[in-house]
Amino acid sequence: MSASHELLFTTLADPTRRGLFESLCREGEQTVHALTAQSGVSQPAVSKHLGVLKLAGLVRDRRQGRETHYSARADALAPLNDWTGRMTDFWRGRFDELDNLLQRMDQ
Repeated sequence: MSASHELLFTTLADPTRRGLFESLCREGEQTVHALTAQSGVSQPAVSKHLGVLKLAGLVRDRRQGRETHYSARADALAPLNDWTGRMTDFWRGRFDELDNLLQRMDQ
């Protein structure tokens, strides 16, 4: 697994970061203040989590006056989609083999 894939998985493993990312996906661009109000954690913690999400390429930021607006980069999930697709194919093949084995055993 590449370092960028590892960073993506590690970043999304944290429930607070995952929640912030999901909120940005569902509701679109939001300020740090708005994200803090709904997250249940402090503003410095939200800012730190957003920094990690940005480093992983999952969010982008935009300054407007004194506020920073964040938006999700859903295209950054492509490596996750690729990985889950490969794992789905792998397990589907394994289950097909198991099904074939069980059918042969029943005969």
